[in-house]
Amino acid sequence: MFSGIVEELGVIEDLEPMGNGYRLSIRSPFVVSYEAGVGRIDRERVGLGDSIAINGVCLTVDQLQPPSLFSVVCGQETWSKTSFSSLRTGHRVHLERALRVGDRLDGHLVQGHVDGLARVISNKKERESWILWLTIPREISRYCAVKGSLTVDGVSLTINEINGQNLRLNIVPYTAEETLLSSRKSGEGVNIEVDVIARYVERLIGGTDNGLSFSRLEELGYRRWSKGD
Repeated sequence: MFSGIVEELGVIEDLEPMGNGYRLSIRSPFVVSYEAGVGRIDRERVGLGDSIAINGVCLTVDQLQPPSLFSVVCGQETWSKTSFSSLRTGHRVHLERALRVGDRLDGHLVQGHVDGLARVISNKKERESWILWLTIPREISRYCAVKGSLTVDGVSLTINEINGQNLRLNIVPYTAEETLLSSRKSGEGVNIEVDVIARYVERLIGGTDNGLSFSRLEELGYRRWSKGD
């Protein structure tokens, strides 16, 4: 689980074909150590088995080259469904390590399970902020709401406006400086993950086929209001 607050920027050092996927070797400011990782007391440094969100995609560290290089394997499904297919050696990426119990949740709950690709319509600076317009797949748009949360390339953002499948997001100066979002260009693909709560609400009320009805609400424990109440 993540929060959508980018910790560091990494650089793709190598892309090695692995079957129908790739192994990504990433150099970053994180300290890499064989003494850290899952099952070890040291969880401050990056070690084997750690989960790291890379441009919003949760992947597992499976190789180390201390002190600053780690590798992850990206399978065919992830490679084909995310913006990873556009990655090249030398590209920079957003990095966030998994949350620990008790960490401050400065963004929102993010799983690192990308729902799909959005396309940048426009991205320009206006006064103090960058205004980012995206067009998203129709099947994902129903999970989006004004003032709701959306993860874009691993960054937790607030939806400010919705026009059909098009969304407007404002990127504040600090986020623009600390992430790569201000450099995203028109037509470029970005990874998006909707708020997981929206998916559970849809499931709870019976999904998109059944919709929400009085009978369904009564099944959930609600009752109709009358003037005598």
